[in-house]
Order: sequence, then structure tokens, then C-alpha cells
Amino acid sequence: MTTQTAESAAAETGLADVVEDLSAYVVSGAVRATQGEQKYATVNRTPAQGVEDGVEAERLGFRRVWLSERMDIKDAFAILAGIAARTTRIDVGTGAIPPQTRHPVPLAAWGATMQACYGPRLVLGLGRGDTRAYGPMGIRGATFRVMEDYVDILKRLWTGDVVAYDGPVGTMTGAACPNLYDGPRPQLWFATFGNELAAEVCARSFDGALLTPMLSPEAVGRAVERIHAACRRIGRDPATFRICATVVTTPDLDDYETRALTHARALTYLTWEWYGNALATSNGWDLQTVEKILAHQQFEGLERNPDFSFHRHEMMEPAKLVPDEWMADVSAIGSTDECVRSLQRFRDAGADEIATYGSTPGQNAKLIARWRER
Repeated sequence: MTTQTAESAAAETGLADVVEDLSAYVVSGAVRATQGEQKYATVNRTPAQGVEDGVEAERLGFRRVWLSERMDIKDAFAILAGIAARTTRIDVGTGAIPPQTRHPVPLAAWGATMQACYGPRLVLGLGRGDTRAYGPMGIRGATFRVMEDYVDILKRLWTGDVVAYDGPVGTMTGAACPNLYDGPRPQLWFATFGNELAAEVCARSFDGALLTPMLSPEAVGRAVERIHAACRRIGRDPATFRICATVVTTPDLDDYETRALTHARALTYLTWEWYGNALATSNGWDLQTVEKILAHQQFEGLERNPDFSFHRHEMMEPAKLVPDEWMADVSAIGSTDECVRSLQRFRDAGADEIATYGSTPGQNAKLIARWRER
């Protein structure tokens, strides 16, 4: 499409030009069936609002939207299909599905069906998950071997192969998807911290990496270096691998909502032992401070992890223990212009793309306009 034609199409549809290096999460965190009267847009957001967020993201010019699934009324299949049905060009991505929650055949079928219905716009983000989170459901976290085997099975199914497999993913004597989309397969991305072993898996098996939220620019830079080095070791051009940094943005939001999306959001990660320790270690955060946060009286005697027990807006008191300097480093906080400057740190660190997180696409309308102009 020529520039003139593209500009004419944008004018006719009311869609802004696509910003190639900016994407957005929709309905970040826990959702509720109904929102009710709320002062803040990010409190008790609903799945239906997630669909509307995707439509708004396309109108504003975001390249793609991401959805982090939960095992409740935040099913990725339903919400992303709703977004794709209401839009025409924006990519839709899972951020991320643990493969152990889906047999590869129905997941391959869903991916092919999404492409057949809405065109080549699906990014299938996969993550290892954590046995401590999924264990009570009878689901174990995935090893790196499982991730690679699973991705290989998906690719083979999407090329029409009949797959015989016996290994950690399961046993299949003749897995197949007989009717396929006549076009490119969905992209496969790894949701990861980007540490050494993960970097090797990225280079061998995936199209891109969706980096963990709340990594500092320095941590992002180290992940980029590891993934690029792993690509070079196997003779792969690092330019063929796309890396997206996930960054909480709070442009022009008041102090309460900003702290709910940053400090309280951090608690939803830090209170998962394995994940919290990995995040703190990646960012060089003091583990004694983390232990002090976890010892807060609000978390005493809980039968479930605090992330399952409280919405982030209900953890504002323990969130006061999260150091401001931690959040300023890993987030984009303040005015729109300050947020743009802060996001640039992650691009300078080597990320090809940034995904806004926590705030809604609509709350980032001025930010994407400034980002486009920068």
C-alpha cells in the first residue's frame, strides 16, 4: 500500500498510523464480571472492557495487543477472538499461555482458526508457568525441554504433518490438523526473563520474546545480549528475532492509581516465591527488603497466594513498603513527556518493541501520540 493510499485509508477508517514499536496489554491483572461504579478505570476491569480496549488500541495505532490469561473469566481464546472480530489490522497475542494447560492439537486448531477467520494476526505467546501456582489444579510447570518439544509439535501440525510423539509433552500416535489456514502460521513467542537457558531456547525455537514485566532497562539489556548471542552461536541473524519489553505506564495518572499500577502491582509478582526472587535478582533489588514486604500483617495466615486473595487496589498498605526508586526504574511514571523519556530507556537497552502495561490503551492515548512524534 502506498503512503497516500495508507493515509486515505486511515482517514476513512478513523485509525491512526501504526506505531511499529509500541504494543499494549489489555485488562492487565485480575478481572471481575462487572465493574460497577469506579473512580479509576483500572479497578475491577471486565472481560468485555478488554475487548473494547483492543478496539481502542487499534484506533490509537498500537501494533498489537497482549492478554495475560487467568484460569477464570479471563480466557485468552474468548477475549482475543472478540478483539480480532472487532478489528481489522491489529495483531492479538497471548502473554502468555503455559503449554501444560492445553493439549497441542486444540491449541494448534485454535491458532489456525484465528488466522483463517481474521488473517495472519495471531501471536501465540507461551510461558513455562509455575508448579506452585498451577500445582493445586494438577498442572505442573513446563521444563525447557517441554517448551521446545511443544513448539516443534505446533509447527509440524501447522504444516500438515501427522505427528507421532512420545515424550514429556505426552504420547501421540497420529496427531493432526487436517484442514489448515492457507497462509503463514501464527508467530510463536516465549514469555521469559531471558536468562541463559531461556535465551538458547528462544534462539532455537521461537520468533520473539515477551520479556517479563518490571524488568529494569539494565536487566532488559542483559536479556537482549544473551538472546542475540544465542542466535549468533547457531548461525541465526539476531535481526530475525523480535524482543518486546513489558513496561508499566502511568501517564498523567494521579498518585493513587500510579501506586496501584506500580507498587501494588509489584506485590502480585514478589509474593510468588520463585517469581519474586527471580525478579528481585534480575533487578538487583535487596532481598531483605523483599522479605520485609512479604512479612506484612495483611499476608499472614493466607491459604492462597495474595495475588489470588486480593486485587492490587486492596494491597495499597503493604505496597507502601515497596521502594519508590525500584518502581521509578522499572516503570514509566509521571507526565506523558516523562513517560516517553522513560520508555526510551528500554529501546536504548535494545528492546525492539515496548508493551504498555497496567494502564489501559485509552489512558495511553497521549503517550502513543508523543511516542509517534519523538
